[in-house]
Amino acid sequence: MAFNFCPNCGTKYLARAKPFAPQKCAQCGRTSYHNSKPCAGALIVKDQRVLLVLRAVEPFKGCWDIPGGFLEAGEHPRAGMLREVKEETGLAVRVIELLGVYMDRYALDGDDFFTLNHYYIVEPIGGTLRAADDVSAYRWFSIDALPRENEIAFEHAKIVLRDLRERQKG
Repeated sequence: MAFNFCPNCGTKYLARAKPFAPQKCAQCGRTSYHNSKPCAGALIVKDQRVLLVLRAVEPFKGCWDIPGGFLEAGEHPRAGMLREVKEETGLAVRVIELLGVYMDRYALDGDDFFTLNHYYIVEPIGGTLRAADDVSAYRWFSIDALPRENEIAFEHAKIVLRDLRERQKG
């Protein structure tokens, strides 16, 4: 999505043919980039089951998702994942390993941007499991009996869960 105004001087940008291409301000010369938004999430695994949460907010309200979310400014993905897990589930977790980094798009209320998603395999070590923040429910799913693809929020989450299943089997 193209910026409408230069964040440096406020000059109105001209319309662009490529919505995610860098935009250079004709007034001050500053170039604005459309970088991916960093996110982090946790595959909370216990006894060959993974904890998924039901989204209470758009986008994908009512769909199953992996606990996680957007990083705060300057926050390391691991720290952001630990914070998001605590906020959404009440659990404290221990990192086993980084599963991988995944790209996706996030669209809400006319805003459309790319995300860079870091996913960790973790295990619970404390806390009290509860649905909180932007989560309305939670459920443990067997690695072999995950929700149907049309019940899972975000395209990349489907790939992450597939990769987790392959990792756990291998």
